[in-house]
Amino acid sequence: MIQYVTKETLEAMKAELQYKKGVERPAAARAIAEAREKGDLKENAEYDAAKEAQGILEAKIAQLEGQVSQARIIDQASVDTSKVSILTKVKLTNLGTKKVVTYQIVSEKEADLKAGKISVTSPIGRGLLGKVVGDVAEVTVPAGLLKFKVEEITV
Repeated sequence: MIQYVTKETLEAMKAELQYKKGVERPAAARAIAEAREKGDLKENAEYDAAKEAQGILEAKIAQLEGQVSQARIIDQASVDTSKVSILTKVKLTNLGTKKVVTYQIVSEKEADLKAGKISVTSPIGRGLLGKVVGDVAEVTVPAGLLKFKVEEITV
């Protein structure tokens, strides 16, 4: 699945991958070697724990490699603001509470609700995609049905 991200997010993903491969992987191998030196492997809980930690690390590395290979940089200058799409900022009015909020639609990797960034795959993100100014998006969330009026779309 292709994941659209900003250049900064892709660089951060690559840096995290390099750290896991260059720092954490050798540390896991050392932990296994040290545990192995402590004797009988059948009853060596330290060895089992080190092997399990290595397995988890390798799974994380594989997942991150997959994400990096599927990532595509999206240029903010080329974002179409005629409708809600990834990387657009959307000013909304919650028709139930009359509260005005602004969200930026981002990839799952970049989502941070406190920073006003919601995932394109979240219920609200999916409900807003393709909407234009003046549209009302009906979004089903665990708390019920929310209605948002799109007031403004920017980058």
